[in-house]
Amino acid sequence: MPSDVEARLSALHTLANGAVTGGVERNLVVPEAIPAAGLVIMRDGRPAVESVTLPRTYHLDHDVEFEFYAQGATGREAVTDARRQELGAAIEADRTLGGLCDWVEAQPVESDDQRVQGGKSMRVDVVRVTLSYATTNPLT
Repeated sequence: MPSDVEARLSALHTLANGAVTGGVERNLVVPEAIPAAGLVIMRDGRPAVESVTLPRTYHLDHDVEFEFYAQGATGREAVTDARRQELGAAIEADRTLGGLCDWVEAQPVESDDQRVQGGKSMRVDVVRVTLSYATTNPLT
């Protein structure tokens, strides 16, 4: 049986995977070539304890990162923008991941263009998504 933490991460991955064109990989090593429709990778990130209340309840903000990749001479921005919008709409439609979280919030995008030696330039956008929830045991 998966832990509550894994259940939340799996639920977020399932939500994103169903909404984003081409799907979403989880914790994948970035390949050398990016598909024309782009590539989206979800990184599990790390939870941070925001507060502890009594009876012993940990209030956590778990930051998960989504990396959006597009490669090519032109149109990279349009590809990553389209994938980000798909993720944003899915999160907006289910802000609690079916009741597993108190709230799910996406942060503004961080963008970077990277040169690939001997290859096409790559666009990388990173969006941090924060899962806010409470638990009596932060390890389960």
